[in-house]
Amino acid sequence: MSTSHDEELAILREQRRAALQQQLEAQATQQAEAEVQAQQAQMAAAQLDTAMRSLLSNDARSRLATVAMATPTRASSIKQTIVQLHNEGKFTPPMSDEQLKQLLLSQSKSRRSASIRRI
Repeated sequence: MSTSHDEELAILREQRRAALQQQLEAQATQQAEAEVQAQQAQMAAAQLDTAMRSLLSNDARSRLATVAMATPTRASSIKQTIVQLHNEGKFTPPMSDEQLKQLLLSQSKSRRSASIRRI
């Protein structure tokens, strides 16, 4: 009777070991994929920053850096828009601070239209 229990215990241990091995392999794969995605995102950000150096004036880059500190997602969408505008030939580089202000105004949500109603 003890041999059948020992065999069952050995089988359970082997199954558990195989399950843990699969779990570790899955985690390693996910980590490798995450590292590749992070590297790609970092390369894209570096390319975007390089493009901003040639597409924006110093004042405009300074303003965009200030926007990035406040709202990084908005700054990245503005950068994408600037690259798109340049690719479409809508402006000649470098974009001035005034042009950037106009772009920021055109993409900002209007806060003046908000109204407060009292009940």
